[in-house]
Order: sequence, then structure tokens, then C-alpha cells
Amino acid sequence: MFTGIVEELGEVTAVEILDDASRFRLRGPVVTQGAQHGDSIAVNGVCLTVVEHEGDEFTADVMAETLNRSSLGALTVGSRVNLERPMAVGERLGGHIVQGHVDGTGAVIERKPSENWEIVKISLPADLSRYVVEKGSITVDGISLTVVDAGPDFFTVSLIPTTLDLTTLGHKQPGDPVNLEVDVIAKYVERLLGARGEQPGAQEAGR
Repeated sequence: MFTGIVEELGEVTAVEILDDASRFRLRGPVVTQGAQHGDSIAVNGVCLTVVEHEGDEFTADVMAETLNRSSLGALTVGSRVNLERPMAVGERLGGHIVQGHVDGTGAVIERKPSENWEIVKISLPADLSRYVVEKGSITVDGISLTVVDAGPDFFTVSLIPTTLDLTTLGHKQPGDPVNLEVDVIAKYVERLLGARGEQPGAQEAGR
């Protein structure tokens, strides 16, 4: 489990294309401190398992399902990536509950810079739009963000200078893909209401 608070901006140092998977070597001096084989590290919001660790670099295998469902397949040597280690029990939950299980991908539509922040508009797959609400939480490339506006096929987020400086969203341009993970609580609520034969908002509609 992660919090969506990126610890550092890492870099892809090698990519090996396999028959039905890829092997990435990534540099991250912070997240590799004390890293061991089998540990989890979120890379652009995707929970990956450490296969090898040497110095400030680690290697992770990415299967075809993950490559097809996320933007990791577009990574090349030199790509910058958001890195985060799992949350330790007893630590503060600075962002929101993030599983590292990408639900789909979107793309940056436009950026609107302001004096002290920047508004970024991101496309949203139709099957995920029902989970995204104004002022709710969403994970973009592993970053816990608050939704400003939510449309049927897009949403916007407001980024402070720290987020722009320390994450990939400071460098993404219109057309660039991003990984999306919606709030897992919303998915559980939908499933539970469906099992009871109820539709979200049914009680309010009947009042």
C-alpha cells in the first residue's frame, strides 16, 4: 500500500525487451536505501517487485498485462519516473490509500500556468469517469492529487510548485500518457451496492 506522496524522481537506466514482458533497471538513491529482493516500489504509480538491487539502482520485471494496462511500455532509457516505497505501519498517511494497481491511462490535454500553480487537464477513460468526483482523490503517475473539475471524459488538477519540481507532471506535455488509479473506496462501495441491488444515489433520488 502506498500514499501517493512521491519520494523522488528516478530515472530508467536500462530496458530489456523479453518475449512477453520487459525488464527495467531504474536509479533511485532514496528508494533503494535498505531495499531487498522481493520488496515493492511504485514506479509511476505501478507497484513493481525488486528483482535485483545494486548501489542506487534496482531491477524490476513488468509482465505483458501491466505493459498493456499502463504507460510503462512507453518508458525508454533516460525516462524520468516517480518512485515511492510502501507506507510503513504507524506512519502518517499524507496522501490517500493507493494500491499501485493502475486502472487505466489518460493523457495530458493542456496545461494552464498561473503565478503560483498550474492547472493540468487530463483525459479520462469512459469506464473510470463514474469514480472521479470534484474534490475527490485520484492518483496520476503515482501522485495523490485532488480533482478540481470532473467532466465525462476529463478531469483537472491544480499543481503546486513542489509537485511540478519533484514529479513527472512538471515535465509532461500535451499528448503524453499518464497512469490513473481511482479511489479504491469508490470501487468497493459500487460493488457492495450492486450486490444489494441498489444503485448509487437511489435513496437520494427517492426522497
